Amino acid sequence: MRTIRNKHIPFRGFQAINLFGLVFVRKEHFPLSETSINHEKIHTRQMQELAFLPFYLFYILEWLIKSTQHRNFRQGYLSISFEREAYSNQENFSYLENRKWWNFVNYL
Repeated sequence: MRTIRNKHIPFRGFQAINLFGLVFVRKEHFPLSETSINHEKIHTRQMQELAFLPFYLFYILEWLIKSTQHRNFRQGYLSISFEREAYSNQENFSYLENRKWWNFVNYL
């Protein structure tokens, strides 16, 4: 997984964003911690399972639905199944070795 340090992507308030397995990291958060790297690796696996484009479509749709339900964009983001799986397992560095395919479905 390749990381790119920059000052514009992602938006302020976020450390990193994973776009097609390429991780953009805000300058002030570079280098990422091992925990954050593992979080992004989990997202890369999710993307691979859904062939990338459907991942982003599902991610945005779920974020919009959850944000409407919570009436809060940040809470909507934290409620996305992909994020719930990644945050729940980001400190388990062997998670991807034992993870079942499509495991994010268990976080819906």
